[in-house]
Amino acid sequence: MTIAENPFAGDADRAAIWEMLVERDIAAFVGQDWAMVAGDFDEQRFLGIHAHNATNPDAWNAAFPTLAVYRDEWLRQAAETAATQYAEPLADGIHRATRLTEIDITGDVAVARKKFDGTIRRADGSDDVLNWQTLYFCRKADGRWRITGFVGYMKYI
Repeated sequence: MTIAENPFAGDADRAAIWEMLVERDIAAFVGQDWAMVAGDFDEQRFLGIHAHNATNPDAWNAAFPTLAVYRDEWLRQAAETAATQYAEPLADGIHRATRLTEIDITGDVAVARKKFDGTIRRADGSDDVLNWQTLYFCRKADGRWRITGFVGYMKYI
């Protein structure tokens, strides 16, 4: 079931990127199911940069030099999140806090700007705060968009 509506329904390339980075990513994360998204990555070209919520790029680092390193961290975060009791369905809360409305495409290369800005209420009354942004770099090959890398956990103002 689609929780959020794809804003790019009339644009096949942008719609496919949105589906990959929003709908499928959230479903896989909530389900702790890396297999759902494993094929969305170009493993040979992959590089993930961690911005550590800093505005100064001097503080950023190549924390995810391989897809395997990123996968392990993604699974760790998914398990930690799954162990948290929420007062609402987790997928609904993540969708509500997620925005992907800007995707630049030049030929077979795309830059997508995914922003997280919201809260998810925990069962204990506290909130998980989602407040960062990620720039995804994608490439289309053999008719399919794949993630080649990202700069993530950037400060979102």
